[in-house]
Amino acid sequence: MIYDDILQTLDEDKRLRKIPTGLGGIDLISNDYMSLGAKHSEFLSEFQERFDCPPMSASASRLLQRHQTEHTALENMLEGLYNKKVLLLNSGYHANTGALSALSVPGSLIISDKLIHASMIDGIRLGHGDTARFVHNDMGMLRKILEKKASQYKSVVVAVESVYSMDGDLAPLRELVEIKKEYSNVLLYVDEAHAFGVFGEKGLGLAEELGILSDIDILIVTLGKAAAGYGAFIATSETVHSYFINCARSFIFSTALPPSVIAWDYLMIEKLAGMTQERKHLRELSEWFRSELENITGIECQSRSQIIPVHAGSASRAIDMAAKLRAAGIDALPIRRPTVAAGTERLRLSLSANLKREELIRVLDEILAILISVEGE
Repeated sequence: MIYDDILQTLDEDKRLRKIPTGLGGIDLISNDYMSLGAKHSEFLSEFQERFDCPPMSASASRLLQRHQTEHTALENMLEGLYNKKVLLLNSGYHANTGALSALSVPGSLIISDKLIHASMIDGIRLGHGDTARFVHNDMGMLRKILEKKASQYKSVVVAVESVYSMDGDLAPLRELVEIKKEYSNVLLYVDEAHAFGVFGEKGLGLAEELGILSDIDILIVTLGKAAAGYGAFIATSETVHSYFINCARSFIFSTALPPSVIAWDYLMIEKLAGMTQERKHLRELSEWFRSELENITGIECQSRSQIIPVHAGSASRAIDMAAKLRAAGIDALPIRRPTVAAGTERLRLSLSANLKREELIRVLDEILAILISVEGE
């Protein structure tokens, strides 16, 4: 079968993936950035007291059911935080594929950063509008595309992430806002998946931290990372909110999230809002770790977040580095194609608020030992 051939090729290229099992030790894999997931048992009693056994299944899509109590409550709470209309979806993948495919219609242009997440790429591919891409964070190139093409379309969407999931660097959101304001037909679309919970006074993301929430037209936020829950939401204008209800296929044709999950999301977002000290700790820890890593590797780290890459240069070397760390009780999985480009294979270290500097000193020592052993080969 052709599928056997594909799997064999992946194996030969050191790109065959397996679901990790038996992990333990220092966790640098999870996206549980604020460590709410690691402490979930602490909140079970409160959850049970406040939410009277909500149903375990919605049993239908949002458009085909009457029971909306939990969903409406969470959307209302988020609308109060963001001062935008909010629509819940089943995952970040559902949100991006549904929203971007709906926005990409004849007469529209989607302009995206070349390093956007796979879910955003898939959403654009599912659409029927025109597309263009700019080199990662290259605002000069974005300006040139807009100057040349914006006037040819009724609607132009510029799609970026606020914190990029593999490099941990940030989009220049303030400059993007200024560029957007130069055009009456441009919408700014920002995926805050890896910023939500970590950035901002209330943990609403990088846009909140920069004071530009009102200037972002479409915000995508996932709840399965720092919020330690499940699902996602879109925060946007009244018009675009109504448009997605009617045109985003992943919303229309998916069974809604279980009310029990939505209730848990509600509690976790409440907890996130008050985690100011944890955010401060994670920020300081990440800054220190990046600096120490630069000293070890001699390579400038582009990350400005809790996501910190250690570049390996090849799939086989990334696998070897991860195996050596695992033997030392440190979990850090290798990232390979197609997630990242060939030659940029890496370990993706994901820091969380419950980590201590002493643990990360161990990590740095092991990375240094690995690098020394490679140089000696």
